[in-house]
Amino acid sequence: MKRHAPATARNSQPLAEVLARELPASGTVLEIASGSGEHAVFMARRFPALDWQPSDRDAEALASVDAWAAEARLANLRPATALDAAAPDWPIVSADALLCVNMVHISPWDAAVGLFAGAGRVLGSGAPLVLYGPFVEPDVETAASNHAFDQSLRQRDPAWGLRSTADLDRLAAGHGMTRTARCAMPANNLVLVYRRD
Repeated sequence: MKRHAPATARNSQPLAEVLARELPASGTVLEIASGSGEHAVFMARRFPALDWQPSDRDAEALASVDAWAAEARLANLRPATALDAAAPDWPIVSADALLCVNMVHISPWDAAVGLFAGAGRVLGSGAPLVLYGPFVEPDVETAASNHAFDQSLRQRDPAWGLRSTADLDRLAAGHGMTRTARCAMPANNLVLVYRRD
């Protein structure tokens, strides 16, 4: 039932350090594409004043999230909810922050479009959408490991692949959002923070 994502152990603490600067002091954080659920448990424990709402479109992922949550028994960790980022309607209508880790490169572009559209609907003015993962930056040389990863993703599914920060910035602008932070992370990953205007 419980899944394990090895990268979670490596990136949880560095990600939490960025989130400590970017998340509100209180309120609800909606995590999109929670995967195994290990991040949700780690972050809910790290930020006890925030309510953590995990979500995923995959039934097995939802079961894994809830299995980790049952073991952790954290009062601020809500039951996982089924949510497809690409869907025009989400079951969550408001949140104080959104977090999306390692999704936009392993899903069709429609998922990124839906993510920003959803963020535009559920976030209030100044609230953050935080993205974590590998990206391509127009004026920065792509690391060899990221280039190889991008090729392997596109071989698995032509609709997948590392997304350009320029494309994401344009997408954000179309939904009333502006990038306010870029943080270099381990293993050639980035955190990108967008906020509602």
